Amino acid sequence: MPDSLVIIPTYNELENVEAIIRAVFGLDADFHVLIVDDNSPDGTSSVVEKMQGEFPERLFLEVRKEKSGLGTAYIHGFKWAIARKYDYIFEMDADFSHNPTDLKRLLRACKNGADVAVGSRYKKGVNVVNWPLYRVLLSYGASFYVKMITGMRVHDPTAGFVCYKRHVLENLNLDSVRFIGYAFQIEMKFRAYLKGYKIEEVSIIFKDREKGKSKMSSSIIGEAIFGVFMMKMRSLFQKNRF
Repeated sequence: MPDSLVIIPTYNELENVEAIIRAVFGLDADFHVLIVDDNSPDGTSSVVEKMQGEFPERLFLEVRKEKSGLGTAYIHGFKWAIARKYDYIFEMDADFSHNPTDLKRLLRACKNGADVAVGSRYKKGVNVVNWPLYRVLLSYGASFYVKMITGMRVHDPTAGFVCYKRHVLENLNLDSVRFIGYAFQIEMKFRAYLKGYKIEEVSIIFKDREKGKSKMSSSIIGEAIFGVFMMKMRSLFQKNRF
């Protein structure tokens, strides 16, 4: 059985889902794919169900009842992967902002000693394509803020392109993870950092989506800005939950 699973959360990704699945399966490496769909009204899950006939035993689908947030989708996927004993468990977006070919680089980093490999936009300058300036400044500023508050020396703590070794996820108390938006990515890395796991960044080029609609919102931004400070406080005063 292959040891690597790519988890891709979806909500209204009809325009991207088939192409991203084919891109992963087109690599010269044996990845499995789990789509965690939040009951997309555009029929995303129907496309995946049809493709399962073409890729039996490689493509899996979990459909949740409603849109419940990025973080809970990944937690659902992590638990699914842990139960099936995958050794390397990936997070990746459906919209091609993450290049599927970089999956192999993240896997190599973990096989060479990293516990967590992060596809980093900011390890070597700013490697972002097609983002307006305000988005670049917001993202880069958030990364600096997170480093300052948490003490993590991770250049891109909000990155959503990540490979975890299974033992990391098994030991992070997934049920106590609080964030559900993009700040979920920060919390997962912070928890791994507090446990002493080796986090290695792999420089990637991030490309903004060309199809579909971004899920970014003011509430997601607020969670990341105000929630990070509270997360740091909880880690000091509620250590048993971290």
